[in-house]
Amino acid sequence: MTVKELIKNNLGTIIDVRTIGEFQGGHVAGSKNIPLNEVPARLDEIKQLPMPLILCCASGNRSGQATGYLSANGVECHNGGSWMDVNYLQSECLSN
Repeated sequence: MTVKELIKNNLGTIIDVRTIGEFQGGHVAGSKNIPLNEVPARLDEIKQLPMPLILCCASGNRSGQATGYLSANGVECHNGGSWMDVNYLQSECLSN
C-alpha cells in the first residue's frame, strides 16, 4: 500500500521525527512527535502504536533514517517524506 492509500484509509500512525520545536511550529493533525534521536530509546513504545507507521520530517532525510532503523527492527513503516507532503495528502483525502 502507498502512503497515500494508508492516509486515505486512515490506517496506521503518522510519526513526525523532527525536533519538538519544529513540531510545535506546525505538524500533521493527529501525528505523534518522536524526535529522531529518541527513536532507539522509544522502540518498545513505537512497536505498540497502530501499524503501519508513516514517518515524516522536514525534507524526508530524517524520516528516511528512522524508516531504515525501524524496518531493521521489524517495524512496518513507510517514509512519508516532508511533513508538508503528508499534510497535503491528508487534507486532500479528507476533502474527497
